[in-house]
Order: sequence, then structure tokens, then C-alpha cells
Amino acid sequence: MNAVAAGESLRLEGALDFATVPAILAESEKYAERGDLPGRLTIDFAAVTGVDSSAVALLLEWRRRAGALGKTLEFVNLPPNLLALAELYGVRDLIQPQAPGAAT
Repeated sequence: MNAVAAGESLRLEGALDFATVPAILAESEKYAERGDLPGRLTIDFAAVTGVDSSAVALLLEWRRRAGALGKTLEFVNLPPNLLALAELYGVRDLIQPQAPGAAT
């Protein structure tokens, strides 16, 4: 797994699973300590090649930490299997909240 920062966007590449999540979480902690942390960050999952349930936990942790810092996160290009896991665990709306008036 590789995380590539580009401005206010972070692109994840490779597998997002039990083996890679600790390093990604550590890398994101370093990013969050920046003095110039943007108010809104987009995390792009387009290049993610595989996920397991630890990916759901990671996204929830990122939401929690962003909220504590008063920052906004947007997840884009979430893999269907990640959304299916989030649905299974009953946390899909926490990971990808629907905009008011948006179709479900």
C-alpha cells in the first residue's frame, strides 16, 4: 500500500488490509500533525486493489480523527467491496454520508 499526497488530496494505492493498515494509519498521523493541514481533504481509493474489514475500521478512525481536528474528509472512488463491508457492519452512512436530499 502506498499513500501519495497531492495538495488537499491523498491517493491510496495497493491493498488496504490487515497487513498494510498500521503503516497507513501511522503515515496519516504524521500528515495530520502538519501545521498547514487543509480544512478539507479528499482521499481517493481509485488505485486500491483489495480491502478487508480492517479498511472499514481505518475509515472510521480517520472520520473520528478528522472530526476531533475540525477537518472535513471526503472519500472518493470507494471500492464496491469496501462499501459492501461497511453496509454489512451497519456503518456505511458513517463512512460515506449522504448529502441532504441525495438518493440512497
